[in-house]
Amino acid sequence: MKNLKVKFIEIYREHRSLLALMMLTFLFALGVFIFSLTKLDPTSAVVKVGYGDIGGYRDGAWSNLIVFPTLMVLFGVLHNFLAIKIYDKRGVGIAKFFLITTLMLIFGALIVLIRLSSEG
Repeated sequence: MKNLKVKFIEIYREHRSLLALMMLTFLFALGVFIFSLTKLDPTSAVVKVGYGDIGGYRDGAWSNLIVFPTLMVLFGVLHNFLAIKIYDKRGVGIAKFFLITTLMLIFGALIVLIRLSSEG
């Protein structure tokens, strides 16, 4: 844990673009986390929880949608720790690539959540 703190300070001093990507990942994940929590509706018995391009929408319990806030916590917190570890082992370029990929995954999850919530 102490090594993470040292590496974070090093990122803060030397690699501001990586720090900006880390903050953007955290803030975007936090925004989608709050949005996904507002879309949970425990009063409804059945909601749309999945879809396929061929099979249409699948019904399920509202508790199945808890995966979205959980996923955003993992993306916002755990992926930043992983980015620091990747920076330590592989360098700044691979860490930036990892965070950009994480941002694309967050954006994809947001699109799926919006699509599912508009069908319910």
